[in-house]
Amino acid sequence: MIIITGGAGFIGSCLQASLAQRGVETVVVDWLGSDLKWRNLAAHAPSRVIAPEELEAFLATGPKVDAVFHMGAISETTARDADLVWRTNVALTQTLWDWCARTDTRFIYASSAATYGAADRPELFSDDPAMLDRLTPLNLYGWSKHTFDQHVMAGLKKHAPQPPQWAGLKFFNVYGPNEYHKGKMISVVKVKYDEVKAGNPARLFRSDRPDIADGQQMRDFIWVGDVVDVMLWLYDTPSVSGLFNCGSGVARSYLDLAHAVCDAAGCPRRVEFIAMPDSLRGQYQSYTQADLTRLRAAGYTGTFTTLEDGIRQYVQNYLATENPYL
Repeated sequence: MIIITGGAGFIGSCLQASLAQRGVETVVVDWLGSDLKWRNLAAHAPSRVIAPEELEAFLATGPKVDAVFHMGAISETTARDADLVWRTNVALTQTLWDWCARTDTRFIYASSAATYGAADRPELFSDDPAMLDRLTPLNLYGWSKHTFDQHVMAGLKKHAPQPPQWAGLKFFNVYGPNEYHKGKMISVVKVKYDEVKAGNPARLFRSDRPDIADGQQMRDFIWVGDVVDVMLWLYDTPSVSGLFNCGSGVARSYLDLAHAVCDAAGCPRRVEFIAMPDSLRGQYQSYTQADLTRLRAAGYTGTFTTLEDGIRQYVQNYLATENPYL
């Protein structure tokens, strides 16, 4: 049995789909709600869905669990309720880590590239644990993920109990099917697609930095299928533990992304620049690029989908179809 927290969410449901194809028994921990989030699981239902508030009682029954993939979190970069974020992103993750350590269960959890804060050069995106305490996240969400990463490393130094295998994955900008419930945290690819299919130009934020031209803010965009491949590789390679970046290793501009969406949708390349909201000023990462040195050194040899190919798959195989779900 594998437990996937956040298993009805974006990355979690894509992982669930791949595990279902393998015939693995899974338990999803999530709220399905009253909207269409259930459709993320419609084609590959888990053995059981448990509400997050019921997880502790379920674990107390002593289920035989091979691994926990902890994808559940408050992921809004504009989140303001620090107490809720702490309980959800830090305290719960600590509880699951401790349970996995006690029960000899493998533990793979979602960290985030938001932990890198205002880093703006490739060399500043190292996932080397020795560099961890130098990071300064820009927002509450990034800080919560960084805090748990630090908690793990502090425990390792003290030789505290740990799961037999553990991995923290610093996800960069993930896009792909099953993200439709995410509201304002949905990927830029989906937002731009909706704009251009409605006959409008793709709208991008003007740069809030004088040294970066409009549209030249750059991010490491990664296709969700590649993210799942990394997670499955870790599951298949129980000898590997550590904190790893999970991105494509390539920074691409938002203008590149907008043009790729237009091309995939068969629309003219029209782009309009708009003012950045005040809520994002000072919290906006203008550059990210995953350093994959340690992931490669650990033995991962998989290739990463180019931005153009990933967007083409997303648009033509999902967004432009009657059923856009995985």
